[in-house]
Amino acid sequence: MQYIDNIIFVICIATGFGLFAKSLKEIYRNIKLGRSVTRSDYKKQRWKVMAKIALGQGKMTKRPIAGVLHIMVYAGFMIINLEMIEILVDGIFGTHRFLSMILGHTLYNGFTATLEVMALLVTFSVVVFFIRRNAMHIRRFNMKEMFGWPKHDANWILVIEFVLMMAFFTMNASDYQLQLRHILPEHGYFPFSSHLGFFGYFGNTALEFMERGAWWLHILGVLFFMNYLYYSKHLHIILAFPNTWYSNLNSKGELDNLESVTKEIKLMMDPNADPYTTSPETEGGVPAKFGAEDIFDLDQVQLLNAYTCTECGRCTVSCPANITGKKLSPRRIMMATRDRVEDVGRNINKNGKFVDDNKKLLDDYISREELWACTTCNACVEACPVLISPLSIIIEMRRFLVMEQSAAPQELNLMMTNVENNAAPWQYNQADRLNWANEN
Repeated sequence: MQYIDNIIFVICIATGFGLFAKSLKEIYRNIKLGRSVTRSDYKKQRWKVMAKIALGQGKMTKRPIAGVLHIMVYAGFMIINLEMIEILVDGIFGTHRFLSMILGHTLYNGFTATLEVMALLVTFSVVVFFIRRNAMHIRRFNMKEMFGWPKHDANWILVIEFVLMMAFFTMNASDYQLQLRHILPEHGYFPFSSHLGFFGYFGNTALEFMERGAWWLHILGVLFFMNYLYYSKHLHIILAFPNTWYSNLNSKGELDNLESVTKEIKLMMDPNADPYTTSPETEGGVPAKFGAEDIFDLDQVQLLNAYTCTECGRCTVSCPANITGKKLSPRRIMMATRDRVEDVGRNINKNGKFVDDNKKLLDDYISREELWACTTCNACVEACPVLISPLSIIIEMRRFLVMEQSAAPQELNLMMTNVENNAAPWQYNQADRLNWANEN
């Protein structure tokens, strides 16, 4: 019975990390449902982008208040979770403040003091974030797509982070009082918890119970938070790193061409080409369809984008179509894509493979009105703090509508007919195209 706490701890750790690994495996499988895409070029530049945007939070400070608060939470959690090393060792071997034996008195005091300062900054930030989301009526937090679960999810994360910080302070304050009473050895410096004097009114038994209770709440809370990420927009904590590494390094206004179409045009323009030996069918083949109707037609980076979306709404409040009252919300494009990927994933979990559910990303999750409202200005791409591109999904779905269904709006059909007949988007005869130059 002496080691029952250690055994329970190991079981909890193994269960928590096992479930987390299972969730990551499902996410990886779902992302692989997309078409393969090569993004392994310019490795040095990609590492720089990831370091600047994901690790360095390079785009967050464009909105200074939210950016600074986010950096405080991000840096705080990164530093505070260093304590997880100590908790893991203490939990497995039954030690108390293991790192004090490794770092020595002075370094350990600096370490615990740093943790306390960062925990205080995290607490302040999450409280401000909660007020901003629920009391200040900021437009991007109160749009239609944020009703229901997305709003609750954001609040739950803030509540969980607050509870974790309270457990941390309770553990330290109780530990400090027990050290003063020489029940625990003196390890650490607690610039905030040591001033929570009301803990001194509790008896030894109560303090020991609170210290152990807060210690368990902290580690179990971290394990719960880790596994909650699968269901939350806060997956970006992990996925922002690969998402920025695999981001598109080309100019934002540069759209990719369909290779099969390019080959076909080159074939048509080459009078010496043999269509029977150099056709797209014999050189790489023609894709099953042009553009994207469902998530299987999108590439894997676009599906990674959907999972990485933070639902912050910076893209939507920057979108001129949305600002002028159009139905389009780039954030909702990403949320709808993720919803479809998740539905397909549950379908696979249930049936062992994907069984046609008579649904498609187009029409069932994203409407045509949304797609055609986009001006392709790239404002959403520029605004995203983790380099997500809603525009790339919109373009692929538009390609499907035009090239597979001939379902473009009348204005675009007229323009494309003019290009085909007149080699220009206007209804002028080719012989008259330069008449404007003769005008005085």
